Amino acid sequence: MANVLIIDDSSTMRKIISRTLRQAGLTVDEVFEAGDGVEGLSVLAEKSVNLILSDINMPNMDGLEFIKQARAKGSKVPIVMITTEGGEDIIKQALSLGASDSIKKPFTPEQLKEKLGGLL
Repeated sequence: MANVLIIDDSSTMRKIISRTLRQAGLTVDEVFEAGDGVEGLSVLAEKSVNLILSDINMPNMDGLEFIKQARAKGSKVPIVMITTEGGEDIIKQALSLGASDSIKKPFTPEQLKEKLGGLL
């Protein structure tokens, strides 16, 4: 079983992602939530996490800065960006910082399973 950290400033979106993970039939044990990158780093430091799903646009610390800091702290946990940002430049930037992949909102359980199946 895998532990997943969902980082998004929308609590509704965090719940949707969590529910969709289970609908997709992915093997998820615990889901941890954070409202921004700062909270995400705290959870990452305290909990055993196997996969991180992060939004890009958030207050306090955005997803790109979260990737930088998580990688600087030595985290090797796969990070998948879930965002409405369609711009290839920002996705390329996230990948260059150490993100594993990206998923564009809105998404289906099938799309989530396809992207995340190999990471869980």
